[in-house]
Formats: sequence, C-alpha cells, structure tokens
Amino acid sequence: MTVTELTLVHAPTVPLEAEVLVPDVLASLDRGAMLDLPVQHGRQRRRLGEFFDVAGDGSEVVVVRGDLRRVKGIGTGMTRGRLVVEGSVGMHLGARMSGGEIVVHGDAGDWLGAEMRGGSIRVRGSAGGQIGGAYRGSQVGMRGGVIVVEGDAGIELGMRMRAGMIAVAGRVGDFAGLQMRGGTIVLLGPVGARAGAWMRRGTLVAFQPVDLLPTFAYDCTYRPVFLRPYLRALATLGLRLPHGALEGLYRHFTGDAAEGGRGEILQWQAVRV
Repeated sequence: MTVTELTLVHAPTVPLEAEVLVPDVLASLDRGAMLDLPVQHGRQRRRLGEFFDVAGDGSEVVVVRGDLRRVKGIGTGMTRGRLVVEGSVGMHLGARMSGGEIVVHGDAGDWLGAEMRGGSIRVRGSAGGQIGGAYRGSQVGMRGGVIVVEGDAGIELGMRMRAGMIAVAGRVGDFAGLQMRGGTIVLLGPVGARAGAWMRRGTLVAFQPVDLLPTFAYDCTYRPVFLRPYLRALATLGLRLPHGALEGLYRHFTGDAAEGGRGEILQWQAVRV
C-alpha cells in the first residue's frame, strides 16, 4: 500500500488555509505537483512546498505530520481514502466531507466535521466548539457520518445537525445539541449548561447528570433497545462505557417544548452496586 506523507517544515506565522490536503486532490498527483499546489497564507497565495515536505507520490492514504494548529481546512470536502494527522490540527478539519476516514493523533480546532454528510472522524485528543455544526447563516449542520472525540469538546456541539452520530468521552461545553434537527449525540462525560436548547428532533444521550431546561418534560424510565447498536459500535472503537450502559435504565425526557417538543434526552441511571 502506498502512502503520501507530508511533514510541516516551516510553521505558518498566520493561519494557513490548506484545503488541498485531502486524498481526493493528492491521489492523482506526483510529488512535484503536490509541492506546487496553492495554499492561502493570510492574504498571500503561496505554494504548499513552502511549508511542507512531501514524501511519495499520490495515494488515497495520506499522513500529515507536525504542529498544525495554524493550518485550517485539512480534509475539507473529502469523499474517499484515509487521512491521518499526527499532531494537533486547526479549524475546519473534515468540513463538508462525505466519505473516507480521518484520524487525529492530537487535538482539533473549532468546526470539526462541520456540515459533514458521511465518513468518519476520530480525534484521540480534545476538540473545539461547533463540532458537526452548521456554519453561520446555514440551517443544516451534520447530515451523516460519525465523529468520535476521546477528550473534551467545546460549545454548541452538533448545532443544527440532522443525521449521523457524535460521541464525546470527556467534558462538553454549553449548548450541546443546540437547535438539533435529528441524529444522535452520545455524551460520556460532564455536560455543560442548556443541553438540547431549541432542539426539534434527534436524540441526546447523557451518562452524567444534566441540568435540563424547564422546557423538557419527563416521560418514563425504560431500556431503549435501539441504543444498543450505537453503544456497541462505540465500544469497538475503544471508548469505555460505564458498567451497565447496554442493559441499563434511562430516564426519557422530551423537548424542547419551545420548538414543538419532539426531541429527546436520555439520562442514564447508574447501576448501584
């Protein structure tokens, strides 16, 4: 299997927009053509080779290394292949992607997987705000795919998402599931304020106590069979579920009543030993 390897050798002094770093673009190019690809460094149009060294010719397996926190847009619009980031990465990683796999061995910035439609993103560290969310002025966020964050996540997780799944192992900021339209959010760690605010549809699953808005109403406590495949899939990815998560009881709340009340929040009931 051939692999295209890119290593950051000259750190950008201002944000570097590098949407060309995606298997869809790189797979058909040789090393020289990759070095000549255009990137945006602040207001200046530059060559990719001014910042990155490239090893190998084009491949659908791409590895990017270095401190990429000022590099934006990697994996934007990705439809196929595998992209591995070894280091922390900047904003908009995997935005609007519809296929393929992204793995980050580090942290990720804001707007991770924004408006994505398919594929998978896994962040071994933490990520910023607006994960899987809709850009300002857009009415629809994530429409498909899977995002897994093993660390913490910021505010407005899954904002206006319509389909797909987001799972976070660590702490999550305020407004998780903001204006949610569908899909599933699984939160294993502590949850910030106003979870599910203005949600219309979708499912938010919380394994830690949630301070619910008064516009959510308790319905019942039950064992949601539909949830088991989701949790089993997360377990196969290495996320540690609490004991009894698969067979345990969940309190069911519907809301947000201010938006019709068709969304749901499931609050796991810890097993008492």
